[in-house]
Amino acid sequence: MPVTLNGGLMMPSWFDLYSLTPTGKEDEAGIKKAADKLKGLIAEEEKLVPCNRIIIGGFSQGGAVSMYTALTLDKQLGGLLCLSTWLPLHKTFPKALKWHSSTPVLQCHGEADPMVPFSFGKMSSDLIKSLGSSNNEFKTYPGLGHSSNEQEMSDIKEWISGVLPSKD
Repeated sequence: MPVTLNGGLMMPSWFDLYSLTPTGKEDEAGIKKAADKLKGLIAEEEKLVPCNRIIIGGFSQGGAVSMYTALTLDKQLGGLLCLSTWLPLHKTFPKALKWHSSTPVLQCHGEADPMVPFSFGKMSSDLIKSLGSSNNEFKTYPGLGHSSNEQEMSDIKEWISGVLPSKD
């Protein structure tokens, strides 16, 4: 789809981006449409596994859609994993909140991210905590830009193993 922030160029995108600042204009309709699509995918997975064993997450825009979806989903998820991301439509909370505050959250962010500023990621984490999240972890990575590294992947693996132990 064309992305305004990228000069209107076509690129893979969950929704249009006008700005990556906490006070910037947001594509409310596009964000809600993407969240509805993700909620549909969750419903399909629930035919195979209970919702409390489903982790949703993503990087950048994918993380933003996952974060918004988890906070507006009226079911208990197994976890929420957010990498180098932010909470879109953050001004609509707590009104839009349907969140199960015991859902485990791991949010990771590079301290040198030039695309999604570290401060925006931290603000999003603080907002989720203020909404009553009782199991929220925010990990930071010095020198890491808008990408991932081995330490982050190791932290994710450990977190997933902790929140979704084997069913043995």
